[in-house]
Parts: sequence; structure tokens; C-alpha cells
Amino acid sequence: MKKVSALGLDVGKKRVGVAGCDGMGLIATGLTTIKRTSFQEDVAKLKQIVQEREVEVLVVGLPYSMDGSIGTQAKQVQKFARRLSEALQLPIEYVDERLTSVEAEAQLKAQKRFSTYDKGMIDRQAAAIILQQWLDCRR
Repeated sequence: MKKVSALGLDVGKKRVGVAGCDGMGLIATGLTTIKRTSFQEDVAKLKQIVQEREVEVLVVGLPYSMDGSIGTQAKQVQKFARRLSEALQLPIEYVDERLTSVEAEAQLKAQKRFSTYDKGMIDRQAAAIILQQWLDCRR
């Protein structure tokens, strides 16, 4: 069976939630949250993770509007993802991420790990949900 090495990204204006998966491509796990500063610094932090994990594809959550259209936020995410793809020399695959932050909060509350102060934890969990959806669709 071919090794799977994908990175799930929940891209926001202030932070990027990052998730990785096991080598079999079964389970996604939140790894870290990157506080966005400059594009170059964001790339440098992600490049380190990509090299450590031998990542082959970026799975980016795309925040469609509730009616299924691509709004302003989704266009900004696509622009960031395209630049990131070029900088890291990796392909991108998009996953519909509507309501993943709501789902992430619910999961964290159920695990008694929720804090309204730790937005980074929600971003990591949302990235894991995005990546898990992608992994499940591949099976």
C-alpha cells in the first residue's frame, strides 16, 4: 500500500491550523497552529513541517458560502493556497470546509478540551476535520 503524506490546512486571516495524517492515510491529527505574520514567514514554518513529514499534497479547506458559491473569503484562501503551492512546489486539493469550526468546537467540548481563549486549538481541530474528510473520500 502506498504511503500517504498529506497536510491539512484551515486557512484564516490570523492563523493557519495544520493537521497531518498517519502513513496509512487513515487518521488525521491536529499538529500546530501558525500565527500568520508575513507570507514568507508562513511559508518558512510550513516548509519545515513539509520537510519533516515528507508531505506530498496540501489539503486546503475552502470556505464556500452556505449557498455553495465562492465568496470573498474563499477567494482569499484560494489566492493564499496557490501562492503556497508554488512556494512549496506541492499540489493542492480543496475540501468544502463549511461549518468545520463549529464541528471542531463541538468535538473539543465533548472531549472537555474546549477553551474560548484557545482559538489555535479550534483551528488545529478544524484542519484535522478537513484532512479527515479528504482521507475518507479517497478510500
